[in-house]
Amino acid sequence: MNEKLKVQSHHLERGAYLYIRQSSMRQVMENVESTKRQYDLRGRAIGLGWRDDQITVIDSDQGESGASAAWREGFQHLVSDVGMGRAGIVMGLEVSRLARNNADWHRLLEICALADTLILDEDGVYDPANFNDRLLLGLKGTMSEAELHVIKARLRGGILNKARRGEYRCPLPTGFIYNEVGDVVLDPDAQIREMITHFFETFSRVGSATQTVKAFASEGLLFPSRFRNSKRVVFQPLTTSTALRTLHNPRFAGVYAYGQRLYRRTVDGKKQVRKREPNEWLACIPDAHPGYISWEQFQHNLKALEANGQGYQTARVSPPREGAALLQGRVICGRCGCHMRARYVTRRGQVDTWYVCSRAYVSRGEPHCQSIAGWPVDAAIGELIAAAMTPAAVELALEIRKEIEARYDEADKLRLRAVERAQIDADLAQRRFMLVDPNNRLVADTLEREWNDKLRMLADLREERARALREDRATLDDAIRDRLIAMTADFKTVWCDPTLPNRERKRLLAYLVEDVTLLKFQAEGETRIHIRFRGGRTETLTTQNPKSSAQQVRTRPEVVELVDKLLDDHICAEIADILNARGIRPGGSARRGKADAQFTDLRVIYLVKQYGLRSRYDRLRERGMLTKAEACAKLGITECTLVRWAKYDIVKRHAYNGYIGLYELPGPHVPAKQCSRWNQLAHRAEAIRRLNSSKCSDLKERAVV
Repeated sequence: MNEKLKVQSHHLERGAYLYIRQSSMRQVMENVESTKRQYDLRGRAIGLGWRDDQITVIDSDQGESGASAAWREGFQHLVSDVGMGRAGIVMGLEVSRLARNNADWHRLLEICALADTLILDEDGVYDPANFNDRLLLGLKGTMSEAELHVIKARLRGGILNKARRGEYRCPLPTGFIYNEVGDVVLDPDAQIREMITHFFETFSRVGSATQTVKAFASEGLLFPSRFRNSKRVVFQPLTTSTALRTLHNPRFAGVYAYGQRLYRRTVDGKKQVRKREPNEWLACIPDAHPGYISWEQFQHNLKALEANGQGYQTARVSPPREGAALLQGRVICGRCGCHMRARYVTRRGQVDTWYVCSRAYVSRGEPHCQSIAGWPVDAAIGELIAAAMTPAAVELALEIRKEIEARYDEADKLRLRAVERAQIDADLAQRRFMLVDPNNRLVADTLEREWNDKLRMLADLREERARALREDRATLDDAIRDRLIAMTADFKTVWCDPTLPNRERKRLLAYLVEDVTLLKFQAEGETRIHIRFRGGRTETLTTQNPKSSAQQVRTRPEVVELVDKLLDDHICAEIADILNARGIRPGGSARRGKADAQFTDLRVIYLVKQYGLRSRYDRLRERGMLTKAEACAKLGITECTLVRWAKYDIVKRHAYNGYIGLYELPGPHVPAKQCSRWNQLAHRAEAIRRLNSSKCSDLKERAVV
């Protein structure tokens, strides 16, 4: 059918849409002739009867692939205008320019058929509502999609073939370069090589990417990083993402690896990445080039990282941290076999350690399987380790000292490399400044400023290195050496040293203990500790569960009985002094940090009321003691006279607290009140004492006879 016969008047009343696209920006820049051919389709539209102002050019998708319409805004705009009936014809140089995906292409055909919109390409004009034209357009779309598949398969096949031989050149990580013949070699920069080697040694020592980052920060070391698609290397602080990326890269083990990730497109056009297992890699060639670590060490590092991230595994060996939980990462529940977590609780200013099996609670909402106090378990394990380590303490002390010295020497060597690099940069800046024409002051001032900056950086690095050397020497001073030597005689002293970091205790424990299983017996009030040493030897310990707060502060029964006896003859304040003199402590002294607590009169009063003991007042009343008013009425005297008689011991006063007392009347002869200056109260009191003493002597003589 003639093209002009397909174009009807109602088509000419609507606009003509020209869609222009190239698959990449490189094609846009280099294949200019193809772009010109696409723009020339305007003439075809004018020849068919459209005015120039009716033609809409959509070229916003330049440099976008036609494999999907998800990211092509221009194509989406075209489809929406066609669906709204604004387009009379859609023009494209060929079907591949509009779409290389059958789903997008047939959707466009369906919308064009419903909206009575024509389609034009270099070969002719087509009506999607016509069966034959639509069949031809569908065939062209299928061939366009197949062409894209063939092109991709051809390119992909060549890449995979080179990758399987290890010849496909991929971007190299920092520490590797391609030499003149295209082989992968280590970076010739000694500072970069030594810094990467130190990184892997530090990770082998601390066992954690985060701890490696902290070690670099504490030592003041910078890690080399290369800019993307650039040969420039800069030294900057090590980050956790950089550390993980370095540890997961098999290139550092001398392995050529290709196809470690699988890329797919989602419905919305976003790229989805999935990591493949090592056995699924498209290419894996060990010993393809020199590396910084071995393949075995690389696998060991990956296992360590995997173990650090597995929170609920049966035997999770996590890197040692700063907490006081000695068995952190090595304790297993004796009931369910799951890994127990360490929890820290602050009570009365003290941080308590607890080992909790909480998997059932987190996953199913059930109660905790076990909750065991950590400090008795840690104390028992510490005593066992101290006893086991004493025979090997000499060798351990030497190894620790060598490790500390080697670590400081390596850090100083890396700082020295940084100083050397700064010196080279300063010398280069000096040569540039010396070669400039003095008359060209603008360039000379800039070069002089750069030279000063390099010299200032060099001075800072030298000062930093000197400061670090002083700190390292202070760390390895005579006191530290004495402590290391003391390990050969008594490892327990060093183990219990409060200045020893908890992380170092855990590191020492990791050399001996594989894991520890805890089983709590609530009724017996004890915990069984099953220790599995490295090498297969096992040992079982038993510890007493700590008492509750109420049990800890409860006063012992024998102390209560003693207080009951002392109440017959003493007031509460005197009882407190007697108990303290005998070294008896109250129940509150059982709490940590309260070992020096002593009895007070208030504590004794609390014991009397809490345990229902008879008060001293009741005891004195039972013995016939009288109150002040009762005694005055009995003796026929005033209270003032009674107080004076008690002062001179004519009447005995028995205190029942620190302020008030009861009175005991004298014998059968009640003294009478006298007001005589010749028989004063002091003389009468002395006469009564002599009389009482003589009566006591007569009674003793009669008893002897």
